[in-house]
Amino acid sequence: MEIKVLGPGCAKCKQTEQIVKEAVAAAGVEASVEKVTDVMAIAGYGVFGTPAVVVDGEVKSVGKIPKKDDVIDWLTK
Repeated sequence: MEIKVLGPGCAKCKQTEQIVKEAVAAAGVEASVEKVTDVMAIAGYGVFGTPAVVVDGEVKSVGKIPKKDDVIDWLTK
């Protein structure tokens, strides 16, 4: 599983990355978590608000910090 946290590096983006890493550990799934800060790469996902979370190429969250339980749901369904 490939997870990307999209954002320029703001506090909300860092918090989102931390929540995603905690959710991966809690769900017990094997996943790589990558932080994407390049604006053009972020725009390539059709995302114009950050932070955003992409799981296996599918945008799951845009413009808000997701709840850990929501992230666990994305990873286990």
